[in-house]
Amino acid sequence: MKGDVQRACGAGAVLAWALIAATVPAAAKGGPLLVEANWLAPRLTDRQVVVLHVGGRPGYEKAHIPGARRIAEEDVARPHDMARGDLMLELPEPAALRATLAALGVSDDSAIVVYAGLDVPLQSATRIVFTLDYLGLGDQTSLLNGGLSAWQQAGHKTTTEAPQVSPGRLRDRPVSPVVVDAAFVQGLASRPRHVLVDARAPVFYTGTEPTFGKRGHIPRALSVPFSSISDARGRISLADLKRTFDAAGIRAGDTVVAYCHVGQQATAVVLAARLLEIPVLLYDGAFQDWATQNRGGVEP
Repeated sequence: MKGDVQRACGAGAVLAWALIAATVPAAAKGGPLLVEANWLAPRLTDRQVVVLHVGGRPGYEKAHIPGARRIAEEDVARPHDMARGDLMLELPEPAALRATLAALGVSDDSAIVVYAGLDVPLQSATRIVFTLDYLGLGDQTSLLNGGLSAWQQAGHKTTTEAPQVSPGRLRDRPVSPVVVDAAFVQGLASRPRHVLVDARAPVFYTGTEPTFGKRGHIPRALSVPFSSISDARGRISLADLKRTFDAAGIRAGDTVVAYCHVGQQATAVVLAARLLEIPVLLYDGAFQDWATQNRGGVEP
């Protein structure tokens, strides 16, 4: 444990978190932030429901939820050139994001359900959920717990047919303040109750393996690996999330600032914090920005 950000929860905080974990926060225009297959199934014929299948084209063409439209992380990321030193998986301009999503039928009044295709990691789906939240659509976006695998295991049908999609309409509005930069992270010591969380695998956090030419983690960061957010099937348990956050020393009243390698894995932690109703921000430049731009030191 490192410093005052890694404390055990007091009895009052534990009770408060137990109440928080008892329910999943509901989206204003859609369903809960985390939904089950049997919740989604009777809503597929609702014209306001837009289902987004996250994954590659071969998997989508093999099987997807009826009516689902395919989306991939690169569809909502700024083009980059590694040889030029560009950051990976950065959010593009809001207008470009709105155009991409509108082409998939997303409108201001849509209830959006995102799910991971077969063999697609949870963090790919949570990156899409995060992007929708950034665009101001977070209160009407849900994640299907367990993805397509859970849908099939619940006995629901899939299809190989792509739907006919009418373009949606998304108004120009301010983005949500959910992204921070390196300067914000550098100043965290002066921000009370802000907790920096490293979502990478432990081998990178401890410095056993290097990434972007450096070993270790940003100073004062706690470790909450992205792999701890769900089980091996990609299913999320709120009770398990609470135990994971408690064990890391994150208390009720803290604000989490999450990062990973390039801004993908950390979105699983972002989703987890939202499910626990903990304020959360994403350092989208992530360790790539911190290491390659020499934003500061690292510690083992």
